[in-house]
Amino acid sequence: MINDFFNLIFPKLCCACSATLLKNENTICIDCIVNLPKTNFHLNKENPVNKIFWGRVQIEMATSFYTFSKKSKVQNLLHQLKYKGVKEAGFIVGELFGYELATTEEFKNIDFIVPVPLHKIKMKKRGYNQSEWIAKGISEAMKTPTNLDTLYRKVDSKTQTKKSRYKRWENVGEIFGVSNEKLDNKNVLLIDDVVTTGATIEACAHVLIKQNCKVFVATIAYA
Repeated sequence: MINDFFNLIFPKLCCACSATLLKNENTICIDCIVNLPKTNFHLNKENPVNKIFWGRVQIEMATSFYTFSKKSKVQNLLHQLKYKGVKEAGFIVGELFGYELATTEEFKNIDFIVPVPLHKIKMKKRGYNQSEWIAKGISEAMKTPTNLDTLYRKVDSKTQTKKSRYKRWENVGEIFGVSNEKLDNKNVLLIDDVVTTGATIEACAHVLIKQNCKVFVATIAYA
């Protein structure tokens, strides 16, 4: 009764569409879970996300869960996840994505799931890494461990949001490193929230490939 009273005064809203959540709904409403625009790129090796990296870096397979567009429910969801502290959205969407990846041949032999890391300064400011929460959800669904202590960000790069393709690449050129050998010779699924130009993922992949990793990529959205 107390919960019902508080929900009446302060209703819980879907982080994608802002509709009031029903009793059995958590963070994202069922309607959005069913109807957000999935890409199904994981079923097609010649998908647009995979093609981003052709001729740039050896990615085994790359995919995104949703199509991103401005002022869309997907943008709302990512904004809530990245800037409003709704970490659970990352876990829930990651878990949904993970169930689909787990049934796909290209993603069946992953050894570790690795989120794109934040620099410790940005991590302290934000309090969490949104890609880590996505990775946790994917890990839960795929029954594959995460690795959070090997790939790290050496320097705090400036935000990528309003940069051109070249500036994004220039901004992340040599900013990632590895701290141990846990990922050496492993199949690594690299996780990020959005892929646009692919500059950040490319920079991470180059570092991992130097450790003889095979790199796979999954992001929540493709812009």
